[in-house]
Amino acid sequence: MPEEQTTTEVVESAETDTGAETEVDYKAEAEKWKAHARKHEELWKASGRKPEDLKKLVDADKKLAEIEEAKKSAEQKAAEAASAAEQRANQAAQELARLRVAMRKGLTETQARRLIGDTEEALEADADDMRADFPREEAEESKGDTPRSRPKEKLKSGNTGGGDKQSDDPQQRARDYYANADTK
Repeated sequence: MPEEQTTTEVVESAETDTGAETEVDYKAEAEKWKAHARKHEELWKASGRKPEDLKKLVDADKKLAEIEEAKKSAEQKAAEAASAAEQRANQAAQELARLRVAMRKGLTETQARRLIGDTEEALEADADDMRADFPREEAEESKGDTPRSRPKEKLKSGNTGGGDKQSDDPQQRARDYYANADTK
């Protein structure tokens, strides 16, 4: 059995043996740590430093920890921003692939939004399935019945009368008006 025992070995031996052996191990462990502390205390005294120096060192250590924490959070912010940018780029690439397939397969924008798949091949397969599910729309497109642009309306200007040519002279217009008013 080795000279130094770990905590689990001590616990195991305490379960099988009497409690006296466990007390001896704890005492040995306490003595080991006391000797370790005395060693560091002697090193501190040999360095010639004062307790005030220790306070300064502790404060400097706290400031360093704060700076490292601020730097760490800045690095984390940069990592999160990079992750978000990568996610947006992936979404844009997916949308581009979806619109490419929709354009090649002759789907509308609404149908393109419903395409599902991670690769262009999967999107094309889904587009083919969608076209098979909506054959009527495909037949109408082939006939040319569906309008490609807005219909042009045949509107007339409201300032033209019933084809009578009117004069630009206001006095002549007044005479024409009163002449027509008497006949009505």
